[in-house]
Amino acid sequence: METHLSMGSDKLRLAVIGAGAAGLCAARHILAQPDIFTTPVVYESSERVGGTWVYSEETGTNKDGLAIHSSMYRNMRTNLPKEVMAFPDYPFPTSLPSFMHHSGVLAYLEDYADHFRIKEHIQFRQLVEHVKPVPRPPAGAGDGATAWDVTVRCLGDQGARITQRFDAILVCNGHYFDPCIPPIPGVENFQGLLLHSHAYRHPEPFADKTVVVLGSGPSGIDIALEICSVAKLVILSHRSASLMGPLPANVFQAPSVLRFSPKSITFQDGSTQPADAFIFCTGYNYRFPFLWQDIGLQAGEASLPPLYKHLILPGTPSLFFIGLCTTVCPFILFYCQVRYCLAVLAGTCRLPSQSAMAVQADKEYRCHLATGQKPKYFLKLDTLQWEYFCWLAEKGGFQPVTPVIRKIYEAIKTYRMADLANYKNVNLRLLSDEDWEEVVVCVS
Repeated sequence: METHLSMGSDKLRLAVIGAGAAGLCAARHILAQPDIFTTPVVYESSERVGGTWVYSEETGTNKDGLAIHSSMYRNMRTNLPKEVMAFPDYPFPTSLPSFMHHSGVLAYLEDYADHFRIKEHIQFRQLVEHVKPVPRPPAGAGDGATAWDVTVRCLGDQGARITQRFDAILVCNGHYFDPCIPPIPGVENFQGLLLHSHAYRHPEPFADKTVVVLGSGPSGIDIALEICSVAKLVILSHRSASLMGPLPANVFQAPSVLRFSPKSITFQDGSTQPADAFIFCTGYNYRFPFLWQDIGLQAGEASLPPLYKHLILPGTPSLFFIGLCTTVCPFILFYCQVRYCLAVLAGTCRLPSQSAMAVQADKEYRCHLATGQKPKYFLKLDTLQWEYFCWLAEKGGFQPVTPVIRKIYEAIKTYRMADLANYKNVNLRLLSDEDWEEVVVCVS
């Protein structure tokens, strides 16, 4: 059964895809402008808010046959302190440690949704199947904008399909759910335990094993440090410069992987290591399976074509992609991007022409490549995030991120490089918009 619902208001009607942190942030700020926007419709395929922060022991697929969305593992703690994790308008409880267990982040998102009364606008267990443009430019949504038909399937026994029309879409479906597994010769012949970090939950299956972990990003380092407590030997394989700081006695570094053999791994330097298990910590693909195929966004790998300000396909300025950037303060990224996008829709921030946006996006992409960076790292901001946040705030007409956030972020980078195994034991306290201090925790 398919039902069509259409718009009947002079205000802009917005859909939000996903009720994780980005989607909740989008809904909160749409609700804050009832004179411009109708109440949002938030589509969420699961039964609760939180997105990737909802821990599940399950791996593979869930009861609805959908891929498990979360990449949380049982003991995971944040790799950024709560002082730079929070939305600028909603701090974490001061009682939490700076580096929280993932359950603390989920509780925060639940509280955020309750405080801003977002849950009543979420349509749970509704899977977005199609998002298709409609050639009707809505007033106030920008030059060349289109409306959008969103078709969802209600998960459950009936499986009804409903189509609704919107003036604009905020895509907040996340990008930590579709594992990116590089093609390495011989992988199909490996006889040991083989998995991606997306399916990692706890260290016990690796007891007394020799384990190769590929990738030295946050998940690779965290998982290597966790499983070394039970494993016989852990080899952290990566292409980066050798990690600084002390590592546990049974954790060693190796170059990237050259090939697999049935019971061993050969690295780029020609050395070979017998292995019982192998974990890909190699990131995730960007996937938007619900988008109309002719929209011009060829996703499915670890990179995307350049978007205007990492947000907008120049040809579809009423479709916004929230939270694609990596190596950032994620909740602050969502906040700044959402505020900017809503200013565009409200008409207080005017987008350049379609051609100008395309030229600007291409220019930034070419500058990235000119520095010797790979295409897939175009969305990796790190130190570039501060200028980006300031630009969004200036154009969007809201207060910029306070200087103390950058100071803490950069300090934690230094702590992490100096002591990978223990930097999360630090606790911090915000003193002002400019200053912070370490807190000494007394153990009785």
